[in-house]
Amino acid sequence: MEAILQLPTATNDHQAYMAYALNLARCSPPKPTNYRVGAVLVNASTNTIVSTGYTLECEGNTHAEQSCFIKLLDEHGIPEDQLSSILPDNTVLYTTVEPCFKRLSGNLPCVQRILALGRDGKGIKTVYVGIREPEKTQLEEAGIKVVHVEGLEQQILEVATAGHVSSEKQDA
Repeated sequence: MEAILQLPTATNDHQAYMAYALNLARCSPPKPTNYRVGAVLVNASTNTIVSTGYTLECEGNTHAEQSCFIKLLDEHGIPEDQLSSILPDNTVLYTTVEPCFKRLSGNLPCVQRILALGRDGKGIKTVYVGIREPEKTQLEEAGIKVVHVEGLEQQILEVATAGHVSSEKQDA
């Protein structure tokens, strides 16, 4: 089932951008071991979408944030270490679930990808999340603002865990 994607129309309409990211997450195939996540890179100065992504959108075991970056790299034909050179100065990231700091697959965690963008003083300065991790993140420790956008938590969790086997079903 393809999700209907409505673009936000107002600058800093965090709820609308999070709803857009949630609709992207719905495009991700449900699997028992992956969270279905959606992500949107936005130029906050012009209220324009720079890139979008969702879990498993690109080849490999890709996360939503990683898919945003891959699509942007492919569009510009540049390697990942040059990504920050094409990002607008006021790029923010909306993601339904706080970016991962550890990957069991051996892929670079999304937090590390985001931090790498800021090595030249550019990069992403704010990450808006629909679901937060309980502890303070590496992003905040590195000076990146993490903002919880409230109101869609239940829907995000339902979409994120679609395809997972609950412990009740495992016991049956």
